[in-house]
Amino acid sequence: MTGVTLIASKPAPPPEDGPPRLFDRALLRQRKNRAAHEFTDYDFLHARVADDLLDRVETISRSFDTCLILGGGGAVGRALAQRPQARAKMGVVIEADLSEKMAGLSGHASVALDEEYLPLKEGSVDLVLSCLSLHWTNDLVGALIQINYALKPDGFFAGAVLGGATLTELRGALTASEEALGREPARRVSPFADTIDMAGLISRAGFTMPVSDIDRVTARYGNAFVLMRDLRKMGETSVLVERSRTPGTKLLFVKAAQAYASTHAHDDGKIPATFEIVNFAGWAPHPDQPKPKRPGSATVRLADALGAKEQSTGDKAGR
Repeated sequence: MTGVTLIASKPAPPPEDGPPRLFDRALLRQRKNRAAHEFTDYDFLHARVADDLLDRVETISRSFDTCLILGGGGAVGRALAQRPQARAKMGVVIEADLSEKMAGLSGHASVALDEEYLPLKEGSVDLVLSCLSLHWTNDLVGALIQINYALKPDGFFAGAVLGGATLTELRGALTASEEALGREPARRVSPFADTIDMAGLISRAGFTMPVSDIDRVTARYGNAFVLMRDLRKMGETSVLVERSRTPGTKLLFVKAAQAYASTHAHDDGKIPATFEIVNFAGWAPHPDQPKPKRPGSATVRLADALGAKEQSTGDKAGR
């Protein structure tokens, strides 16, 4: 990191009137620290996202001098070692994580920092990549605004978070089992954002040319206990502030595993687990960036561009 100054000399204190705390970030750091020693054996989702992020970098016809990676437990750095084309576009690479032990898994310079309170200087980085970490922030838009602040004009940002369809099967099985035992269902799986509009959120945070898309991954497990073990090893178990303080009983989890299998098991007995990955990207503003055309200035009709027959709103389809 010689010659690279990222950390602000005197960062402002966090606001006292911020958004409500949904996630216990101290517990998240603790669980990620605990998971770090075996994380690389269970990082298949992070590895997939890391490759997707580097695909985006490779399509850009420019290089980035200073690059900051948020989250991922070193997955982006490990992917870079196999991606010379992407590596050639990225100069100094710094990997950061809320967990100091996860940050230490990087093969590059690393730092432990909090995505909710980034102590970064204005315009200090050219590229920011976020690998499955921002879904744990209590103020997602606030974190995005800080990332935009840290980027140089025309800097690029891309990331991925877990979306609302993640672990729907597990949530359903746990809820059904608690109800069958006559209990009020506890919130045992974090509520990932439903129908999250990441393009809209990064636009609100001041990024230009925002884009987003969804990737759904289905992993298969021998049973629900193996799935729950993998979530612990990933550091992705619930850290809700309002989580139940009463540990689930053995009977509850046995019934949940049975319900999961009876509802979702494939013919070979294995169960599917859905992970919804919401990908997004945008640029820090710059005067030379393309501007959207003003309304009414189009010179080509949409119907002509699509090769479709144009119909008036009074016509019925097929006539």
